[in-house]
Amino acid sequence: MLNKTLNKKIFDKDVEQVPIRQGFGEGLLEAGRQNKNVVGLCADLTDSTKMNLFRDAFPDRFIEIGVAEQNLASVASGIARMGKIPFITSYAMFSPGRNWEQIRTTICYNDVPVKIAGSHAGISVGPDGGTHQAIEDIAITRVVPNMVVISPCDSIEARKATIASAMTKFPTYIRLAREKTPIITTEETEFEIGKAKIFWHSEKKAEVGIIATGALLHKALLVAEELKGKIDVIVLNLATIKPLDGKAIIELAKEAGAIVTVEEHQIAGGMGSAVAEFLAEHYPVSIEFVGVRDEFGQSGTPEELIEHYGMGEGSIKSAIEKVLKRK
Repeated sequence: MLNKTLNKKIFDKDVEQVPIRQGFGEGLLEAGRQNKNVVGLCADLTDSTKMNLFRDAFPDRFIEIGVAEQNLASVASGIARMGKIPFITSYAMFSPGRNWEQIRTTICYNDVPVKIAGSHAGISVGPDGGTHQAIEDIAITRVVPNMVVISPCDSIEARKATIASAMTKFPTYIRLAREKTPIITTEETEFEIGKAKIFWHSEKKAEVGIIATGALLHKALLVAEELKGKIDVIVLNLATIKPLDGKAIIELAKEAGAIVTVEEHQIAGGMGSAVAEFLAEHYPVSIEFVGVRDEFGQSGTPEELIEHYGMGEGSIKSAIEKVLKRK
């Protein structure tokens, strides 16, 4: 059954769709209203990343760095040392991609509360092509000590995640998609950094648990609805990839005995890897991974690319069938 706090139109063909990055922009604006220490810095992509909402409201708390992503991170780390809460934005391929060493050394090594919003993540950037499709960003951020990694499933969750991250003292990476994606959650849906939430639970004891993150959570829910009465499924929204909600993951593994992870990212080093590492140590079960399998992206429509790289509904169902055979 669908979590009662979710959007009731989630399975409708005309479900409302909003870019996840829009939620970030709205969340940053609200965080700025709540705390005068929140500041914004961007690398010449202010409108694309939706930081323009903050810039227009608080021009004296906004800095346009220009096309200099390494400076973006280093300047923000210094501002954070002065007691501010800097949010930095660019495309994920450039930040945390191009400036990873500055993020590692000036932000995380010094443990300052800079918030990194990586927009246009995943292959759903579409026509921009493989050079601009960040499908390694979870891997390179989650391995850095002190870093929190969040991957919101829709614009509402992105807004909540942005506001919540402004209240923490940790370096934080927030992963954002470019395209319009279905609205899954509502204002009533709980969000807490570090906590996973069950979004679908079958009426009977689950046979398989699906752990999904980001926009592909919607496809995982569509699969759960389609399999209703055939295969008993739990769908867990893992919005925070680091720190992992180990308690929720173990409870899911114990009930279902088999796991499928779903993410718009390389399988190697991504959310699925984090889950597998944790379960290998604490409660080993059979796992199948849905994601990109050691390939670069390419140009195409978002939906074409999702299907081509094996992340559509059919691929999720195939992964479920495979993992159930191994139980």
